[in-house]
Amino acid sequence: MAAIPDNMKEIFAPPAALASGRMGYCPGCSHGIIHRLIAEALDEFKLVDCAVGIASVGCSVFAYDYFECDMVQVAHGRAPAVATGLKRSLPDSFVFAYQGDGDLAAIGMAEIIHAASRGENISIFFINNAVFGMTGGQLAPTTLVGQKTSTTPLGREAKTAGYPIRVCELLSALEGPAYIARVTAATPKYVRQAKRAIKRAFQAQIEGRGFSLVEILCTCPTRWKLSPADCSKWIEENMAPFYPLGEFINWDDNDAS
Repeated sequence: MAAIPDNMKEIFAPPAALASGRMGYCPGCSHGIIHRLIAEALDEFKLVDCAVGIASVGCSVFAYDYFECDMVQVAHGRAPAVATGLKRSLPDSFVFAYQGDGDLAAIGMAEIIHAASRGENISIFFINNAVFGMTGGQLAPTTLVGQKTSTTPLGREAKTAGYPIRVCELLSALEGPAYIARVTAATPKYVRQAKRAIKRAFQAQIEGRGFSLVEILCTCPTRWKLSPADCSKWIEENMAPFYPLGEFINWDDNDAS
C-alpha cells in the first residue's frame, strides 16, 4: 500500500484480519464483501489471535488464503461437525464456519441441523446465492421455483425438483439456536444491516449463548448471467420476497419472555 501524504488523513483501510492480495472471486460476487465484514468483526472483537475459521467446499474453498487467523479446510458439508470438535477441544477459541448453500443445505444438511439442535457454541455464516457456483451453476437446494440453472434450463419445477429450502425457518423450529438471522449484501444499506447481524452472531458465541447462524443472500453474476447491478435488483425483487430478511431467533427476545 502506498504511503499516505502528510497532508492527508487516512479514514478507510482494509481490516487487519483480511489478508492482503487479490481474491479469486468473480467481479460482482458478494463473497468479498462478506469476507470484509467478518474480518472487521474479528478486528473489532480482537479475536484474530484466538479465532479458527473453517473453509467449506465451493467458491469459498480458498477462504484460508483470505483471513489472517487460523483456518481449517474440511470435506464437503462437514464444517459444523468440524467446528463442533474444534470448539469443544478448544473452548477458549472463537470458531466460525463459512459455507455456501450447496455445501450447507445439500450435502451438509444433517450436520447443520444437528449442530443447531445441540446448541453448539459456534458461528456459521451461510452464503445463499441460490445456485452451485463453483461446479457449473447447477440446481441448489435454495434455487427458486422457475429459476434457470445449468441442470434446470427451463426453470426449477417443484413437481420434479421440490421446493427451495428456507434454512433459517427450518433451524428456527429447533430449541438449540441462540441467534438466527437472514440479511443480504445487495445494497450499501443492506450491507450495514448484515454487519450488525454478523456482530450479533459473534456476540452469541463470545457470551456462550450457543449456536448462531447468519444467512446472507448474495449475488452470482457469472451463473445468473446478469450484471452486478441487475444481480442486486434480482435479489430484492425475487430472492428477498421468498427468503424474507430479519432476525428469526434472538436470545434477547428469549430472555425477555
